[in-house]
Amino acid sequence: MKIEGWLFAGGAFVFAILTAAYWFTAHEIIGTVCLALTGGLAFLTGFYVLFTGKRVGERPEDREDADISEADVDYGFFSPHSWWPLPLGASAAMVVTGLIFAPWIVALGIVFLFISIFGFTFEYYRGTDLG
Repeated sequence: MKIEGWLFAGGAFVFAILTAAYWFTAHEIIGTVCLALTGGLAFLTGFYVLFTGKRVGERPEDREDADISEADVDYGFFSPHSWWPLPLGASAAMVVTGLIFAPWIVALGIVFLFISIFGFTFEYYRGTDLG
């Protein structure tokens, strides 16, 4: 986890430099605060990953001489293809659009959103075989 931690720590350093450069060139407070908060978030993530990496120990990904067979084989199940993110995103866009135009669009979008979440969650659920 050293590489990931140092990557985020380096990002915090880069965002600190960008924050200072942005403040001295633009004198704009909102962009400066956003860059500073982004650097702070990168620092927190880098610190957490480096701290956790010391407690977990060395992984095969951290060694130069590691073999592919040493890696953990159980990464979980990832759907190769799913159409459910499309209605999920469309219904979320419908809810946000309804906030602008009309409350009934929000209500309809929430109904579609729950249907999409239900379909996405139980996409591969087949239940018990009763036959």
